[in-house]
Amino acid sequence: MVQTTSNVYDTAPMTAADDALIALGKRLLDLGYRFTTITPESHARINRRSESGHPQSLRDVFGWSRPFRRDLLTSDLLDLLEKADVLVTDGEMLRTRVRFSTAETASSPVRRTIFLHSAFPTLEAQSVFFGPDTYRYLTLLRKLQPSAHRAVDVGCGSGAGGIAIADSCETVLLADINPLALRYARINASINQIEHATTIESDVLQSVPDPIDLVISNPPYLVDDRSRLYRDGGGTFGEALSVRIVRQSIDRLSHGGRLILYTASAIVEGVDTFLEAVEPLLEPGATFHYEEIDPDVFGEELERPAYASVDRLAVIALDARKR
Repeated sequence: MVQTTSNVYDTAPMTAADDALIALGKRLLDLGYRFTTITPESHARINRRSESGHPQSLRDVFGWSRPFRRDLLTSDLLDLLEKADVLVTDGEMLRTRVRFSTAETASSPVRRTIFLHSAFPTLEAQSVFFGPDTYRYLTLLRKLQPSAHRAVDVGCGSGAGGIAIADSCETVLLADINPLALRYARINASINQIEHATTIESDVLQSVPDPIDLVISNPPYLVDDRSRLYRDGGGTFGEALSVRIVRQSIDRLSHGGRLILYTASAIVEGVDTFLEAVEPLLEPGATFHYEEIDPDVFGEELERPAYASVDRLAVIALDARKR
């Protein structure tokens, strides 16, 4: 059993601001709100295209993070935003410091979910991100359909992964080192009526007690000059955190336990550098399946000095079982 040095479980009661955000998320679902969050580069292009117009919809406010006039929203929505303390002034307009994305997180029956996360642009170090990687990650989880007595979502961010698998798990721990991520994950679990999810402050699995039957993770995997927690994976190409997750998971999982990792690998002269790093960790104690999901993501990163030797960044899925 792992001995933790302190009680790191997030047992803080919901605040009035948290309750307002929960009510806001539920209200948006009731209103039929739908929004798919795209990459920051595409988001910026769409917003530039719309600069001459005035926001007309809930999607403009809560999805595109555009400034809006107070009379665009009903009094109940404005009241919830004010109680949540997420309204800021932008000249004569208002803007929210949060946004909401929607997704389908189960295949049968379909569960429509909504997730609170940081407003665009996500420049602060502790921003909580949601985007195309999240959707690919959720698609992977739907495909693999993991189940467990006790699952841990490492680097949970918004909590999307853990919430997506919660219906097939007895207990889900949403783990992160980012206090804002833990807060939003806790709020999102409540919005989506997941009662058996618990947030826990932990650097990978360091503070998570045994037993652990399932680890899922969609960690940051880039080199980021701003050192943003949701983006910077450390190491030469951003791979360090993902390698740590593999090492600790194989060490800590119960026999027959499973690791599902969604991350990326820098391909250098045709060599998959992430696979090269983790294969020695996996071969002695696990069976695994490894595949590329997308051969070319974040192409703009290749212009940066950190990736001067890299052919491409490929999104990969690792599905490993401990012997």
